[in-house]
Amino acid sequence: MIEEKKIRQDNITTLINRHCHQSGVLQTTIPSLYLIRSDRVNVPAYRVFNPSFCFVTQGLKEIFLAEERLEYGPSNYLITSMDLPVIGQVIKASPDEPYLSLKLDLSQNEVLEVLKDANIHFNANENETRAMFVGQIELSILDAILRLVQLLDTPKDIPYLAPIHKKEIIYRLLQGQYGATLAQIAMEGSNTYRIREAIDQIIQHYDQSLRMEELADVASMSVSSFHRHFKEITAMSPLQFQKQLRLQEARSLLLMESADATEVAYRVGYESSSQFSREYSRMFGYPPKMDIKRLKETYEQIDGNADQSLVRTSQP
Repeated sequence: MIEEKKIRQDNITTLINRHCHQSGVLQTTIPSLYLIRSDRVNVPAYRVFNPSFCFVTQGLKEIFLAEERLEYGPSNYLITSMDLPVIGQVIKASPDEPYLSLKLDLSQNEVLEVLKDANIHFNANENETRAMFVGQIELSILDAILRLVQLLDTPKDIPYLAPIHKKEIIYRLLQGQYGATLAQIAMEGSNTYRIREAIDQIIQHYDQSLRMEELADVASMSVSSFHRHFKEITAMSPLQFQKQLRLQEARSLLLMESADATEVAYRVGYESSSQFSREYSRMFGYPPKMDIKRLKETYEQIDGNADQSLVRTSQP
């Protein structure tokens, strides 16, 4: 079994190497499939991860969800079941042995379709778990991944076969250790499903004051119950979640537009520029102006220009 896994993994590594020649994120011709390559350990990147399945074939990566650290490499996969602000960093990579991974976006409807078509049933009232988790890769999942990525060599087959192979990957994940956790995002009435709807509201209106009663109403929960379930699923409170969104957006605006920090503070929803500066420094380690200067110098050293995708992207 171990040897068979190694063979499949090596085959996937070869395919990613062939199609993704340079460091960065490649959006492939297969809908929702991305290939990622990094030839060196990179700086921490503050991002919003969207619902997705990620698999590393070579190298190592760490993710911080609030105060929790997740590490995953070739024997693992990472699933994110809803939009989450995180800190990610490739911690093992070199030009001779680059970090290589793939990301497959997952939608609620796709998961629901597989649940219905395969007649898979889980309890919607099952206790919720984290919306981001690391699982052990299985041979059946590797086989399904390999079939999907191989389609890059036969583009004419993609329109017909890619949806089939993606469904197979979702099916295998639902059959695995965390199947019930993944299923929760598509099961109307589950706490995860209801919290996801509230998260959508926070993301859409991140620059506005949170109204806990309204969010709790969206989730069909009492305010106290909403707080408890939200933290259980996301590892942070609604206010902490919103703060991370605001500060990530502010950093992106400062880098891309060279905007004034006070102006940006108001644009992302802060009423006090001094509070913005304090919270920015606490999250990123430096005041806004110093942080942006440091970032630009770092990216110029890496590749001769400021790679803004390292700062704000939904890609792994």
